[in-house]
Amino acid sequence: MLTGTVLRREGGVYEVETPGGVTGAGLPGRMKRNDRSGDMVVVGDRVDMEREQAGTGEAWSIVRVHERSTVLSRRAPGKAPRPKVIAANLDQVMIVFAAANPTPHLRMLDRFLVIAEDAGIPSVVVVNKVDVAGEDEARRTFAPYEKAGYVVMYTAAKKGIGLETLREALCGTTSALTGPSGVGKSSLLNAIQPGLGLRVSAISEALNKGRHTTVTAQLIPLECGGYVADTPGLRELGLWEVDRQNLQFYFPEFTQLRDQCRYPGCTHVHEPGCAVRAATDAGELDFGRYDSYRRMFTGEDEEWR
Repeated sequence: MLTGTVLRREGGVYEVETPGGVTGAGLPGRMKRNDRSGDMVVVGDRVDMEREQAGTGEAWSIVRVHERSTVLSRRAPGKAPRPKVIAANLDQVMIVFAAANPTPHLRMLDRFLVIAEDAGIPSVVVVNKVDVAGEDEARRTFAPYEKAGYVVMYTAAKKGIGLETLREALCGTTSALTGPSGVGKSSLLNAIQPGLGLRVSAISEALNKGRHTTVTAQLIPLECGGYVADTPGLRELGLWEVDRQNLQFYFPEFTQLRDQCRYPGCTHVHEPGCAVRAATDAGELDFGRYDSYRRMFTGEDEEWR
């Protein structure tokens, strides 16, 4: 019996880090038959493996997945409703958006934050490419997230801006870098830990959209301790089984106002005497953030599932 942490899946083989090094392992037939979603074993999982005979040699087979402390998941693409697990056993999620090129889609950022809040995983907003938009402009764009109470880091992989702060936040933790395609997640990791050689790609100028460079999630051991999961870029993000009645608790800027609403259980959408709507109308809360909440709550948001 051998216990380790899943670093990566390539085809049907899992790379598992153990005290003795990295070894490959597969799934036994009974587990394969039950793994229709591909989420039975994911990056970050702690697993037990047993040695088995395979032809003339020996191989390892995953026989047990330990209980997960946290699970970061989204709605899988396609018409059939099912979840897609991004990574397991995370201490924090670093949500990377570009200040420009591609233009930041803040409604998508709001969905990322809701997914992390619903999973109970602390999140940090990382604004990359501040050298392209200018740091002052980037800070203006993402100011509502700082005001809401989120930690926001400003970086530029090519210029070396903010890399030490990001490195310190990653060291000694198990983190995931996630976000849209083309925002520079792999470039940041290459800059933080030289020698990784993760593939990067230019932005499509015609579409102002990122190109996928990371095609499968992988958990990277850091030289300073801990791990970071490099995840594929996303062009759409559906929420999976987020209870709309809990949605207001995932917008931290609403916290101080909820008790001031006229009616207990106010949804902050249509009730009179709503303190959240009043603060939004007065400019005390960011309208874009409130509008994201309203769209997700009512189902108007096209990415709500």
